[in-house]
Parts: sequence; structure tokens; C-alpha cells
Amino acid sequence: MATLRGVNLGSWLVLEKWMVPSLFVGLAATDETTWCVELGPAASERLRAHWASWITRDDFVWLAERGIDLVRIPFGHWVMGPPYPYHPKYGENPFPFVPGGIEVIDQALVWAETYGLKVLLDLHAAPGCQNGFDNGGMLDVCEWHTQTEYIDFSVELLGRIAERYRASRALWGIELLNEPRWDVPTAILLDYYRRAYDAVRRHLPPERAAVMFHDGFRDWREYLGALPAPEYQNVWFDVHRYQCFTREDLDADIFEHLRKTAVDLRQEADAIRATLQLPTICGEWSLGLDLEVVSLWAEGPFNHPLEHLDPFQQEVAIRAFAATQLLAFERYDGWCFWNYKTETTPAWSFRAAVERGWLPPSFAANAYPSLD
Repeated sequence: MATLRGVNLGSWLVLEKWMVPSLFVGLAATDETTWCVELGPAASERLRAHWASWITRDDFVWLAERGIDLVRIPFGHWVMGPPYPYHPKYGENPFPFVPGGIEVIDQALVWAETYGLKVLLDLHAAPGCQNGFDNGGMLDVCEWHTQTEYIDFSVELLGRIAERYRASRALWGIELLNEPRWDVPTAILLDYYRRAYDAVRRHLPPERAAVMFHDGFRDWREYLGALPAPEYQNVWFDVHRYQCFTREDLDADIFEHLRKTAVDLRQEADAIRATLQLPTICGEWSLGLDLEVVSLWAEGPFNHPLEHLDPFQQEVAIRAFAATQLLAFERYDGWCFWNYKTETTPAWSFRAAVERGWLPPSFAANAYPSLD
């Protein structure tokens, strides 16, 4: 099976302030929940304008022309409109989110089918938030696993998503939950994954679509035998590998990052594929080595591996980092770069990285002559 080469379409249906700071200018909001609550009735026009401009048909054309196979589309639990579970952060309005996101997905699937792209729909922000990150919808709140209502709604929503897109030829798979935090108990997570799998499979049999689950920031060995065949089929495992969020990575020089990628991450990929025996994707990775541009709330110091290199050396280093990661993640069954675009830093923008020559100009299998 050929490696799936993909790109995330993040900050489209789940806002992340660091990627689209222009939408947050003058606001106290830190995430989509507080953005919608703070703006109130004014949120609708502004967000719909963002939906219409952030990703367009032309972007699908651009990706297809460069040989990309897959787009991973993050969405929030509010995507199909109310009702959805209440959280105290919503204040007096029980349904603060702008409706209409589901029509954006409808259109994305049409574009994907037109231009030959596969789509992975990813529940990125669950009720109560599953990780406490802004990408989970509510910064510093991690309560998804604490209320049955939140978990039950997530299962039911994925069933509705599967039913809605059961006939879509572009739908490749559904990811059950993005990045549940490391302290969400594994037993709760696995029970949810099994229930959500069943909800999706009621409408999408294994031959029609993949079902994907994230590692939840824990050792992949915890999932050995957790979703066994033949009861569970066409199940994919998702890992995310970044190198700018720990003090160890920020203090390391570029040579250590290249070694870590070429040795440690390659060995991890080979071990997961050999032992877990589930098709696996590195669903998020980037060229980011600088924490300051990614997290608008992280505490310093903001040293990073490229800061003492001159501009030529920085250029060589980031190309080497890109190539080494690509070689490592090609050991998996697929990968998806985070993100397609940003307003802020090209190291996190697939399009900018391609246009600057940090990433290859084409990802099509037949784009390059053999070196033989």
C-alpha cells in the first residue's frame, strides 16, 4: 500500500488564535468558545467570512496539483448546530457557536471528490474539551471525560457524521477524537473508542471508510490488542510528533533534532508498525522548532535550535529537518503536515514550506525519475 501523504486544514472549523491572530485582535478570547461568546451576534458574519476565505476551491486544486492524497479536516462538536451539551463557559447563551459549519464540510467533500483528494474528518474539539488546549475548543478546560453527557454526545455526533457522508466517495475516514490528554484514563478512552467505532460502523462498513484513533499522548504499547480483528476492521492509529514543546527539544541543537528524527522516530515508526499491527499515520508534524510563535501563552525562555545560526545555515538546517522528518514518517502508512497555512510562521505552513523549497515541489509517486 502506498504511503498516504496529507495536509491538515486546521483553524478553518476550529479556530486557533496563534494561526489566525487577525481574527482575535482587540478581543480577550483565547479559543473558539470564548471568541463566539465574546462576540455574540457579531460572530456569525465574521466567522462565515473566514470559512469562505481561509480554504477555497483553489486550495484543493493547489494540493491536488502537488500530489497530495489526503486532507485531514478538524471540526468541533458544534459543527451540526444545536442542541449540544452546555458548559459554564458559554454563559447565558446555551448555544453560542456559529451554525453552518456542516455545510463547509459538505462543500469540502465535493471539492475533494472533484480533484481526487481523500478526506479524513477529525473530531478535534469535544464537549467539555478533551485536552485543555485551544485546539480542543476551550483553553485550560479538560472535562470531556468527567461527564457521561459529553462522551455520549461525542459518540452520537460521530454516528450522525457517518450517516450524513455514507455516500461520499471522497470520505476516506473518521478520526474519533483528536489529542485526548495524557491524564484521561485509558480505560475511559478505550471504552469511548469502541463505542464510537460501533456508531460509525452502523453507517460506514470497513470497506467504505477507515476509523482512526489518537494515542492520547501515551505509550503506543497500551493499545496492544485493544481493538482486535476481526471484530474491529480498517482501524488506524494516529501519532503526532512535534519537536518544540519540551525544554529538552528547545535546548537541543539542530544536529540533535536530526539525530532524534533519523534514529529515534524512525525506530519508533518501525516498532509501531511491526508490533501494534495497525496501519499508522503521523497525523500531525511540522517544521516548527520555535515555541514562541506557536503558543501565545507559553512561558519562556524562548530559545530554539536555529537562533545562533546565520541565515544560510538556518535555511540549510530547516531543509535538512524537513527531509529527515519526511524520510522517518514515510515509514508509516501515511502522514499529514500541520498545517496547510498560517498567518504567522512559514515553518508551520505547508504551502509556504513548499513555495520556499523547504519541502519538495511534488509529493506524487511518479513525479521523480529513478536515480538508477
